[in-house]
Amino acid sequence: MSTEIIVSVISLLGTIMGSLGGVLVSSRLTTYRIQKLEERVAKHNNLIERMYKVEDSVKSAHRRIDELREELK
Repeated sequence: MSTEIIVSVISLLGTIMGSLGGVLVSSRLTTYRIQKLEERVAKHNNLIERMYKVEDSVKSAHRRIDELREELK
């Protein structure tokens, strides 16, 4: 085989391995970022649920205060 063909084959293999490595690293990074984003969304949803419960208890407390005011009149 001539040296040009050997150099071409080695270059082709290097290019293929570099491209596949880049795709794998990019895929891992994307997966990691999606996972972190899902965690943040879960925390946010938990906060929304807790605030809904707090608002509901505040409403019931206001109703009870209004009832007590009516009883005092």
